[in-house]
Parts: sequence; structure tokens; C-alpha cells
Amino acid sequence: MYNSIVMYRHEAPVGGALAALADPTRRAMVELLAERPRRVGELVAAFPVSQPAVSRHLRVLRQHGLIEEQRPDDDHRGRVYRLRPGSLDPLAGWLDEVRRFWADHLEQFRSFVEQEAARPEEAS
Repeated sequence: MYNSIVMYRHEAPVGGALAALADPTRRAMVELLAERPRRVGELVAAFPVSQPAVSRHLRVLRQHGLIEEQRPDDDHRGRVYRLRPGSLDPLAGWLDEVRRFWADHLEQFRSFVEQEAARPEEAS
């Protein structure tokens, strides 16, 4: 029951975030954008992939709501990308729920093992 509640309640934002962050290049991009907004050229220079590949990664991150694109008023061709505030909150919440679930179950298991160890052995 727990699995179905957690998985379906957060499916869209959590599933999308996990899918987007499954790629190591996209995770690295998110880490860079968490430091500060960056222009496309900066991101292209930071990775050993082509500009079209960087654009595809950025598109995936945008589609899943993790980053946002801005076009500066003074530069109509350039784009600046930034991490969307709060975009990782659903994922962090889901991880907290999973962590609590396992902490509770491991505590129950520990208590069970201690009770079993404290019981006198039954004679055969």
C-alpha cells in the first residue's frame, strides 16, 4: 500500500525529475545552474558534448520543470538558464517519505530481533 501511495501521489513531478536527472550530464548542468544562472555558451564550454547535445539536455530539464530560460533584454539571441526555485522540492519530499518509511521499518525490525533474542529458548 505504501508504495502505491508514494509512487502515484508524486508521479508527475518526481518521475519527471528522476528521469531528467538520470543522465549524468543533466545532473552536472543542474549543479552548475544551482551555483548561478549561466548562458548557453558557458554550458557548452563546460561539457565535452556538442552545442546541439547541450540544447537537447536543456530542453529535457526545461520540460520537466527543473530549469527556466530567460532572454536578456539587451541580447535577443542569447539565452540564460537558471535553476527554477523550488523545482526539486517534490523530489526532496518524496525522498524524505522514503527515508522515513525505511527508518520506521528498520526500527521495527530491530525491536523484533531484540525481542526474539531476549526470549528464552524453547526446549525441544
